[in-house]
Amino acid sequence: MPLGQFHHTISSVVGLRPSACEVLLPALTLDETAYCHNRDFFLEYARAAGVRIAPHAKTPMSADIAADLIEAGAWAATVANLQQAEAMLSHGISRILIANGLGGLRNAPRLAALQNEFPECEIVCIADSVAAVAVLSAAAATAESSIPVLVEVGAGRSGARTFESAHLVAQAILRDPMLVLRGVATYEGSVEGLTEMARIEGIDALLSLVSRFFLHLRRIAPADALIISAGGSLYFDRVIEALRPVVEKDANSFLLLRSGAIFFYDHGIYRRGLSAMDQRGGLLVGKDRVSAEHSFRPALKLWAEILSIPEPGLAICGFGMRDVSFDQGMPVPLAVFRDGLRIPEHDPSLMSVFKLNDQHAYLRFDASSSLSIGDVIAFGISHPCTCFDRWRQFYVLSDDERISGVCQTFFS
Repeated sequence: MPLGQFHHTISSVVGLRPSACEVLLPALTLDETAYCHNRDFFLEYARAAGVRIAPHAKTPMSADIAADLIEAGAWAATVANLQQAEAMLSHGISRILIANGLGGLRNAPRLAALQNEFPECEIVCIADSVAAVAVLSAAAATAESSIPVLVEVGAGRSGARTFESAHLVAQAILRDPMLVLRGVATYEGSVEGLTEMARIEGIDALLSLVSRFFLHLRRIAPADALIISAGGSLYFDRVIEALRPVVEKDANSFLLLRSGAIFFYDHGIYRRGLSAMDQRGGLLVGKDRVSAEHSFRPALKLWAEILSIPEPGLAICGFGMRDVSFDQGMPVPLAVFRDGLRIPEHDPSLMSVFKLNDQHAYLRFDASSSLSIGDVIAFGISHPCTCFDRWRQFYVLSDDERISGVCQTFFS
């Protein structure tokens, strides 16, 4: 079934064109062909590398997308908190990884309630301290069901900082018969560095600690099935290079990536990040080295009309900070449309968004251009994770840029 087709609003918008302002603008759209290409490429890349994927659902918070990725071969969906866990479980996702600590003891009965409401589902949690384990123990006791737990080792954000502190967490898990030690997790994207080289060195040091700690877990839990989980969307190449050899020597374990934004890519931070990945050698797919940057396609567009041209070379467009991400770069003009037809003489490379208000975007353009009020501009975005959350629904576009589906989001 094409993405989004089970929603009741589909009949009223199918076939309509954002480029012709046939739906209310601004609007966020997902290019289905680009998304499917990214999905299939990354899942094949993971299979060839011998790793599994639990895509981070917090990026789109769409049950449609999560279900589609799992149907395509993902092992689970990753979420950030209990609200997101409930949203995914209530829409049929049967295995989730909560990739953050839960907080204090008041969250124990909330996790227990999810365990009881969805007894056939698997909820994997993480803990980076003995106090965090105590919350999971309380939840397991209330629910009277076991909880699989990964020890989180980290740098820059959450996660046990030393081998010794991680060991204490593992021991606390093992002392509770209602908790199941499932392995170790980390997030390399939070490692900081004054230069990219320094950051890579820090990531490698973190992954080395994870490797050593995994081997320690294998010694204290020799018969258990274990997971190493890591991997955002910018440094998964380093994760695979560092951690795959560890699981290859252990027949009862696997490496689990949690990359989420990669399935949508962008015209900003992820394009820059994968360009940097190419500088590190690109991606190894089978026996071939391929470009990371050119293996993915930007799948999101923000469509908006020109509302005003108050002076030569300045257009005010009908979108702003409430509609698009801007934390990792401004939206990028991609194409101009008039009455649904692309206007090729308007070169988007000569246009730039230089300021956003709540509902307005300031577009600088060549003053000799014939841009007009009512022209529709398609914009690329930077950072999908902070773009999706501004929308209760987004449209799925077919190759002819007509709407083929509607996906709901569940951020609140």
